[in-house]
Amino acid sequence: MGALGSAAGINFSFGGTMSNTFPSHRIIQHFQEAKGVETANQLVDALYSRYFEREQDQNSKDVLVEACVEADIPETEASEGKMEIRNMIRMAAMDGVDSVPYIIFEGRRRDLTLIGAKEVDEYIKALQTIIKESK
Repeated sequence: MGALGSAAGINFSFGGTMSNTFPSHRIIQHFQEAKGVETANQLVDALYSRYFEREQDQNSKDVLVEACVEADIPETEASEGKMEIRNMIRMAAMDGVDSVPYIIFEGRRRDLTLIGAKEVDEYIKALQTIIKESK
C-alpha cells in the first residue's frame, strides 16, 4: 500500500487513531450538496491528507474545521448538515444498508450490489457484467 501511495504522491502513515467517521462523512456529503463537487473534492483531499499522512483524528472538531477552511469553506459553516446526514443514514438502514461502502450498479436487467471493501477487479467485473447485460 505504501508503494502504491508513493507512486501517487501519497505518503501513508499508519499510526493514527481510528475513530467514528460520521463527522467526516457529514461534512463531505453536506458540502457536496451545498457547494458542489469541486469543493467536496477539495475537502476529501484535505481530510485524507490529515488522516492518512498526518495521523490526525478524523473525529476531531478542530481537524474537521481545519480541513473545511483548507477547502475554502468558512469556519462558521463547518458544523452544518448533521440532521440531514442522520436522516440519510436512517433511510439507508431502512433499505438494508448496514456497512460501507455499499455500492449499487443499476443495470437494465438487474442491479448488482457490492458491500464492504472490495478489490478493484471486483468492481471491474460488476461493471463489465452490467455493460454485457445492457446490450
